[in-house]
Amino acid sequence: MTHVLFDFFGTLVSYSPSRTAQGYPRSHALVPHLAYPSFLTLVDTVGTEFDRRSDVDDREFSMAAVAAEVLRRAHGRPPDPAEVAAFETAYLDEWSSGVVQLAGLPGLLASLRARHRLAVVSNTHSPSMVPDLLDTMGVADLFDAVVLSVDVGRRKPHPAMYRAALTALSCRPADAVFVGDTFDADYAGPTAAGIPAYLIDPAGAADVPADRRLASVFDLPDRLS
Repeated sequence: MTHVLFDFFGTLVSYSPSRTAQGYPRSHALVPHLAYPSFLTLVDTVGTEFDRRSDVDDREFSMAAVAAEVLRRAHGRPPDPAEVAAFETAYLDEWSSGVVQLAGLPGLLASLRARHRLAVVSNTHSPSMVPDLLDTMGVADLFDAVVLSVDVGRRKPHPAMYRAALTALSCRPADAVFVGDTFDADYAGPTAAGIPAYLIDPAGAADVPADRRLASVFDLPDRLS
């Protein structure tokens, strides 16, 4: 095994998946005629509708599409591209304020990088947020590839995501391992694609072999040695 494929959210960083809990004053300022609670309800409703459509076939959507629909409903007209871009930027900045890298992560990744090629394989609605966060965290140069669902057009656990990762690294499934914290996306999906997987499952809630369960990503080096 020469390649380690990491999920991002919940694996390399802690975060809140909520669309509303982080606080969105800049985003709300772009639709000031809506009361703040109504604004949050609108954002959550639109995002949930997009998610439900994606649940059917794992087709990924972009934050730009969500932003356009939020603004269309808020203003009662199609938004122009500049409005969509401004809202998308503000919302993603505010949402990502709750993303925090795990303490000790750069050292872990540097140690793994000495022996393996590394990649991030992440579900995300933005083509720039994960790369920008990796850069801010000071670890971007440790990864040979960053494979994002919004670029592939499908989200994990769709097989296209794992194929894209293997193609980006020019490696065979048996020459990689996948590490993540969500059973379907990060264990069942890669396993079905022939990629051995480790699941971060400290509570032991998932039905995975004990030697494939991690308390955290920091358990990985011992399993790979």
